[in-house]
Amino acid sequence: MAAAVASPSLDILVRDQEGFSIWTGPPFENGQPNTKMPKVPCASATFTEDGSRLMVIKPDSIISIYDCKTYKEIRSFQVPNFAAANLSPRGTYLQTFQKQSSPQEKNVNLWSVETGASVYNFSQKNMSKTTWPSIRFSSDEAAASRLATNEIQFFDPADFSKGFVSRLKVPGVAAVQLSKLPGSHVATFVPESKGVPASVQIFACGSDASNQPLARRSFFRCSTVQLHWNYGSTGLLAVAQADVDKTNQSYYGESKLSYLTTDGAHEGLVPLRKEGPIHDVQWSCTGSEFAVVYGFMPAKATVFDRKCNPLLELGSGPYNTIKWNPKGRFLCLAGFGNLPGDMAFWDCTEKKQLGTTKAEWSVISEWSPNGCFFMTASTAPRRQIDNGIKIFHHNGSLYYKKMFDKLFQADWKPESADRFGDIAELVKSVGSLKIEETKSQGQGSKPSQNATKANPTNLPQKPSAYRPPHAKQAASVKAELLGGMDTQEMSKNALKNKKKREKQREKKAAEGSGSNP
Repeated sequence: MAAAVASPSLDILVRDQEGFSIWTGPPFENGQPNTKMPKVPCASATFTEDGSRLMVIKPDSIISIYDCKTYKEIRSFQVPNFAAANLSPRGTYLQTFQKQSSPQEKNVNLWSVETGASVYNFSQKNMSKTTWPSIRFSSDEAAASRLATNEIQFFDPADFSKGFVSRLKVPGVAAVQLSKLPGSHVATFVPESKGVPASVQIFACGSDASNQPLARRSFFRCSTVQLHWNYGSTGLLAVAQADVDKTNQSYYGESKLSYLTTDGAHEGLVPLRKEGPIHDVQWSCTGSEFAVVYGFMPAKATVFDRKCNPLLELGSGPYNTIKWNPKGRFLCLAGFGNLPGDMAFWDCTEKKQLGTTKAEWSVISEWSPNGCFFMTASTAPRRQIDNGIKIFHHNGSLYYKKMFDKLFQADWKPESADRFGDIAELVKSVGSLKIEETKSQGQGSKPSQNATKANPTNLPQKPSAYRPPHAKQAASVKAELLGGMDTQEMSKNALKNKKKREKQREKKAAEGSGSNP
């Protein structure tokens, strides 16, 4: 009980045309969120990884940093002509990229949020998703690295005035991923070159850095790669992507999933049971299991342990997204983007499906920090109409919905899952609140509907095939002529005509029987 009292509140950042504001998170009083922070005009707003600080991009090249305990501005930077900005995981440093006015200009700056001073700078010609942020930190900011030409440079995060303290030579390296927590290892990607296959390698970083990899995996037909470290920094999942599928089975190219461990015990492909692309792969917060959505549609989803043994089959369907809740117990399997928005919620501990629902046109989706709620949002510029937020319970029943003329962003404020109580107790307390709210609002029918939706025995219905309007009309005309359509599906005119024909047949039959001697 003490853990529940000590749990922090949930906050939601919402940004529309007028700026961003902070809402109180669920469960809501009187069914509606309260405004915790009034609207602030801005172009973007981003929380740090630990949720302690908030970076806000304002007009006139101003970057403001807010303390998330009080939501008060603690530092403001004016950086002319900056093209990108990033806060370190704990909000200690602000990193900015400016357009170069001359080749010698040091256009990447690392600023101390505490003092407002620049602690390190260097020159960088271009910026991309692969190379930004230029300096990468581990989640605890105990390690920092930077990708340079044919090498990776390591820094002392407590004192950047030393410059880089060690370096790791990796010829041709194009992408790196520092492990999250602890920041003990770094993964590198070297593309194909002159007949030499592409490769993903794992190295120890910091003072233990050496040119000998701890694990290595080579790929042919690989142009890009996605690197996913587990929590604990013991395993790495690498999705190798080729732009062209030589088998001509997929327009989007070819992809393969490999698994490597820092102790070198495993270096190979994850055994997937269906041909096709890798749609999504996510580690559980426990670091001991991961889930994959793969294969041609309808895609298949499977949960594996860290030895690549299948633990749970999640079935097949129109899915391309996996989201683990922060407690590692519940999982949402969804189909967003160009898919219709089907969602299936699973309890991976009990190995059962909790419920299914839909969230069409969703652009953003994420679990709440306490693992009890799942939020989806349809946002601009991806969607110019039907913008809005939906919040669901852990079993898929709808808790809250709000539509906007224009919505650009909706994010939970990050919190450590350890600050919340046991997930079973949290779900129980939220369930009791839900019952009280529905009773007070006098909605007697809705809880039973939600309970029916959440019942694991109710399997999701198979979606019907798309039929264009002219095909529907042709089918109705044919059914009307042949009399083979169910009365519930017939139009009013078709039903009226059918009854008229039946009466005429009865009348003729009666006349015929009356005329017989």
